Amino acid sequence: MKRIVWIYTAIVGLIFGVFFLSLQMGTMTIAPPDVLRTLMGDGTEQHALVLFEFRLPRMVIALLAGAGLAVSGLILQSLSRNELADPGILGINAGAGLAIVLFIYFFQGSYTTLGDTIFALPLFAFVGAITAAFLIYTLAWKKGVTPIRLVLVGIGLNAGFTAILIVFQLRMNPNDFMQATVWLNGDIWGTSWANTLAVLPWILLLIPLVIAHARTLNILRLGDPPAVSLGVKVERNRRHLLVWAVMLAGVSVSVGGAISFLGLVAPHIARRLVGPRHQAMIPTAALMGALILLFADMIGRNVLSPSEIPVGIVVAVIGAPYFLYLLMKTP
Repeated sequence: MKRIVWIYTAIVGLIFGVFFLSLQMGTMTIAPPDVLRTLMGDGTEQHALVLFEFRLPRMVIALLAGAGLAVSGLILQSLSRNELADPGILGINAGAGLAIVLFIYFFQGSYTTLGDTIFALPLFAFVGAITAAFLIYTLAWKKGVTPIRLVLVGIGLNAGFTAILIVFQLRMNPNDFMQATVWLNGDIWGTSWANTLAVLPWILLLIPLVIAHARTLNILRLGDPPAVSLGVKVERNRRHLLVWAVMLAGVSVSVGGAISFLGLVAPHIARRLVGPRHQAMIPTAALMGALILLFADMIGRNVLSPSEIPVGIVVAVIGAPYFLYLLMKTP
């Protein structure tokens, strides 16, 4: 326990360090003393505008989306007993992406018919993620759901969603095509406090709920026969956990774009740091996901400033080699 507390402290310290560094960096560089003065309400109006209206909401969104995607990936890996499972790989992100592209395609130039896009796009992404998960679970069902069928069906649906998505993208006008492409590459477009307040309750509700079911995840990780013998209602708990994983992924993707590999890498790092018990692994994965996405966003905003690299590309550069390493290592 003492070691785990030290690990939590170290990760939180890194998050605070990256957070403060990210506040300083951007198109307009702000010196550390000016950042501190502005946060305490004694800065210039220009610095206050940059920090409170542009950087802070985006960084808080990165923390929330990173934590949500990491815990979602951890749940999927535990349920499927497959270390390569991830919301992006299983097709959940692709379902959300297809819903976004359909929204842009059919309502291009007339967003006001569905209200402000701040609320419309997250809603469509969430519905797309839920639909993808429902199809995966339904098609994988055969006298129950086995982990192998869940993964294989997810990969197949991911390919199908991606193909349909490309068809609609090619029929878009150039402006809408670029908007959809940036979103699908993973771009934190939710940069207002309204987006933050829309996502925050879901993350604060769902992650503690998953932590409360950590013991169930420990048992399900053993396999269905041992779980049944220990009195766990396997299918009911699996359905609940799968819905929570999809909700976390859908909410996170709705404001952060289609970010892949984060839900794969963060749980693996957490497992190496604190071991396989979910009571410690879930909070560690959430913290690691928040740290990775915050760091990736800082890199994406500044490495080619004033241009930006979508954060999903930065995460893929980090996560893809690790995915290949795991693939080669898996027997």
